[in-house]
Parts: sequence; C-alpha cells; structure tokens
Amino acid sequence: MLIPYYRSEDRRFTLLKGDCIELLNSFDFKFDMIFADPPYHLSNGGISIQSGKMVSVNKGDWDKSNGYEEDYLFDKSWITACRNKLKSNGTIWISGSYHNIFSVARCLTELGFKILNCITWEKTNPPPNLSCKYFTHSAEYILWARKEPKVPHFFNYELMKKINGGTQMRDVWRLPAIAKWEKSCGKHPTQKPLCVLSRIIQASTLPNAWILDPFTGSSTTGIAASLLERRFLGIDQNEEFLNLSKARREEINNISKRDMYLKKLQVQSTLFEETEVDLIKDPHIYYERDLPF
Repeated sequence: MLIPYYRSEDRRFTLLKGDCIELLNSFDFKFDMIFADPPYHLSNGGISIQSGKMVSVNKGDWDKSNGYEEDYLFDKSWITACRNKLKSNGTIWISGSYHNIFSVARCLTELGFKILNCITWEKTNPPPNLSCKYFTHSAEYILWARKEPKVPHFFNYELMKKINGGTQMRDVWRLPAIAKWEKSCGKHPTQKPLCVLSRIIQASTLPNAWILDPFTGSSTTGIAASLLERRFLGIDQNEEFLNLSKARREEINNISKRDMYLKKLQVQSTLFEETEVDLIKDPHIYYERDLPF
C-alpha cells in the first residue's frame, strides 16, 4: 500500500514521493482535472535576469533535453499514465514553452485527447533579453484538452465571464509571474503563480473536485486547490520540493495568511466575490470519495 509523504489533517491535500509514472500505475483512482508543469528541457547553459542579476537558466538534470525523440517519448509516457487516471469527462492542462509544447500537443493528439484551447499566458513582468538579438520571451503556453472527443467536459463559462468584467474570456491571459509574497516558504526554480492556477482550477472544476499534479514542485496547484475548496494529490521525486510544498500547505492553516492570499487573488482579477455554484445554472455534482491510500 502507498504511504503518503505528507497529508493535511483534513485529508484534502496529499503528497507522494517518487516517479509519477510508476506511482500513477500503482493505484486505481480517477481525477476530475489534471494540471501538469513538466520539464521544459531548457537547462542548456543559458542565462537570464532575475531581480536585476544575471543567473543561469539551468534548473537541474531533470530539465535537460535528451533530444527531440527522447523528450517526446518521455512526454508520451507520462501523459499516457495521466490519461488512465482521468475521468471520462475530465480535462488536462499542460504548460510549456516552444521547447516542449509541440511535443506535448503531438502526444495529446496521438493519445485521443481533444485539444480545447492553447492559452497564451502573457507575463506582465518578463525578464529582459540579454542578447538583444531577438524578441523578449514574455509568454508561456498552456494546452487545455479533454480526455474523450465526444464526452462533454465541464467549463465554468459564467464565472470566467464574470471575472472578465462581463465579456467572454479570451485565450490570452495577461497575468504576472511569481510574486515575492508567494515565496514566503522558500524558492522553487519553476514555481507558477497562484493567479494562473486559480483561474485554471475555477474554469474547469467545482468545489470538492479531485485535482492531480504529477510534477508538483512547490505545489502551487495544491495551494490554489486548497484555497478554492478542492482536493489535491501532488507527486514529485525531489524531497526538497516536497518539503517546500508541505510548508506552503501548512502556512495557509493560518486564517490571516489564507485570507491575505485570497485578497491578493481578487486584486489580480482571478477570483470573484459570488460563490461559483451560484453562478452556474446546472452545476455538475462531484460525489464524495477519497484516495485509496
């Protein structure tokens, strides 16, 4: 039987340590939504700017490219494992840059997913281009796909419209990169901002939904899920990252800290004051269930 690396007291936030493919193949459970922030294969000796200082873009051996075909086979393996753990009406979100997103799109198509959108996340505060030989990289891409082409997926259309000031939300999201207040427990090299994950989670799930992140890192997905009353399983091989995830989850047990995060998200226009259920005419019902470990 699997033993969680960490589980919150309310059992709504769980972490597993190990290889996501091996772990996902070891238990039987279906999730409502998956968010994956896989390796972008960017660690090639390049440099960037961070807080006004020149820094290496290398994240670790896990982010190095092994060539297009090997990277593609890796993507296909973990996406296959995720597909087997997704409900028939569930959706998956996968982030990337031009280094990996085409491989991901190929895998999704080959595995029978229906790609719904390619979200362009335009960062309001991107690092400058040091070489001055090409345009500044200011965006990442997030593919949204449903598992089955003919099985309807859940989309919280009315809430997204409300957040967007009463008009249809477009597939270009202008949101900031990670803020200083999100690093209170430590730093992760590829940490995603809560504003992006809170929008994704609200767009495609309702409260009590089960969300999986197979490359959880510092568990921004899980923190957003907890703030928004969803349930979460995160997987990572790195113990340092898992400890950072644990610290972040325990931090929001403090009511004042939790309220501060929610207010910050409202300021960033990724939350709306009314309840999500009130904004949906025919809400999908998530039945109560728990992980099998």
